[in-house]
Amino acid sequence: MEQHSGGNSTVRSKKKLSRMRRRGIYLLPNLMTTAALFAGFYSIVAAIDGNFINACIAHYIAMIFDGMDGRLARLTNTESDFGKEFDSLSDMVAFGLAPAIVVYQWGLERLAEYGWVWGKLGWLAAFFYAVAAAMRLARFNTFHGKVDKAYFQGLPSPPAASLIIGMVWLGTDLGWTGEWALALAFVVTAAAGAAMVSPFTYSSFKEIKMTERISFSYALTLPLILIMVFINPPLVLCGLAYTYALSGPALALWRRNRREARREAASGGRPREY
Repeated sequence: MEQHSGGNSTVRSKKKLSRMRRRGIYLLPNLMTTAALFAGFYSIVAAIDGNFINACIAHYIAMIFDGMDGRLARLTNTESDFGKEFDSLSDMVAFGLAPAIVVYQWGLERLAEYGWVWGKLGWLAAFFYAVAAAMRLARFNTFHGKVDKAYFQGLPSPPAASLIIGMVWLGTDLGWTGEWALALAFVVTAAAGAAMVSPFTYSSFKEIKMTERISFSYALTLPLILIMVFINPPLVLCGLAYTYALSGPALALWRRNRREARREAASGGRPREY
């Protein structure tokens, strides 16, 4: 009986040690998430202080850390429900509240100069974006694992935030002023929010595996993009964000035309009667 008890004690000790090790490993992806949260918080503080360039740079730093935490968790087999919830809350701050406050501080608040109605519309556009980001994240958490992992339904919050941040950075760099700049900020903010809750699908690029072989031409793509980013960061990053955002409607239009072509082929090429 004593030997049996000692054996059980050893097993319990091993299990306890294993749990302690797993907790230590779980710290790694959560540190990345915390770094993304900090970058998003700093983006808000910088925008309030009027340092819009720093606010925009902090956004892209948050994107880098946000992309690392999930991959690190999968690589180290440390995925957890806590990590997923923490990541969602971090995304809400970094890609929901931060862009809304940055664009409001940059231009939407000045809409009040053209009347109280425009002032209300300015902060309502920022609030609409924040609400859309929250709904987008809630929908992602609800349907996670139940839909095709190759695509996102609705524009993900990080690239949606990049639509706003890219415009602010480019506008600050080029010195955009006047009514048209404020109108552009209003339209982009509202459109980014609408894109997140839209039915359009966007490629998640999760089907790309790092361990697979790729052609030499594809291997040159990333270095070329990095070179262009270093040449003109605001212009290139803004262009990449808008290209990805437009890929959803373009993909939907392509699928619709393909379905129409199949229907015409199935009907023998006869036009449909209306």
